[in-house]
Amino acid sequence: MKRHRLSRRFRQTVRLGVSLGLVIGLSSIEAHSFVVGSFIVRSIAPPVAAAPLSEIRDRGYLSIAVKDNLPPLGFRDETGQLQGFEIDIARRLAEEILGDAEAVVLIPVSNRDRISSVLENEVDLAIAQVTQTPSRERLVSFSLPYYLDGTALVTRHPEIHQLSDLRDRSVALLNGSSAVPLLRYRLPTAQLLGVESYQDALQQLEAGNATAFAGDRSVLSGWVQDYPHYRLLSEVLSTEPLGVVMPKGLQYDELRQQVNAAIARWRAEGWLTERAAIWGL
Repeated sequence: MKRHRLSRRFRQTVRLGVSLGLVIGLSSIEAHSFVVGSFIVRSIAPPVAAAPLSEIRDRGYLSIAVKDNLPPLGFRDETGQLQGFEIDIARRLAEEILGDAEAVVLIPVSNRDRISSVLENEVDLAIAQVTQTPSRERLVSFSLPYYLDGTALVTRHPEIHQLSDLRDRSVALLNGSSAVPLLRYRLPTAQLLGVESYQDALQQLEAGNATAFAGDRSVLSGWVQDYPHYRLLSEVLSTEPLGVVMPKGLQYDELRQQVNAAIARWRAEGWLTERAAIWGL
């Protein structure tokens, strides 16, 4: 598998930027956008490449694919800094492995690039709301789950308390999402309204075209924080584990063991539960 190589000058620049918490100006030859800690740096070539744990320690930072538009998991605050539950996990992993929570390059990715960024060795890990499924497990390795996500429903109608109250009602859901077969099975008489995005779903709900919306519980937890006149139904349609995505291969065994050991300890200590509660999950 092809791996991207960095110039020595670029590696030294990133390492210095991480250790000092500064943005170092790079030449125009290396102009491509990514984030070191909370700072934006630019470079043309991919800024980092997946590496075994020994190489990660030698270079002095982790590279992790994250979301920057998915509150409360990963998003930019009013100052443009990355925040969220998964961002906390990324920084805690850097602290566990390298002894410095800021020794991490956070690279925002789209949904379609979450797996490919690891497959193509562009990052060390992905912590970007990736659910563990058998088809994905054939391509990449997953850590122990750090959060149990799933399909849930949100509504602003006070008379809707449980799933059965939505019989013969209109329910919005993302086109092609895993919620489609779930709702067809659980609510065969409901009218399903396909939408292209969470924003589109909000518009349909506000216009009265849908009574409820089915989506990822983690995302809807952020939704009800932004729109408090909506509430989540307690009943969930599915439970899906979120895990850290890691590359396959014997050379990555030590990295996978470190990540799994950290998550197991955080679960036992209650740190993951505490951080999830802080972010409203």
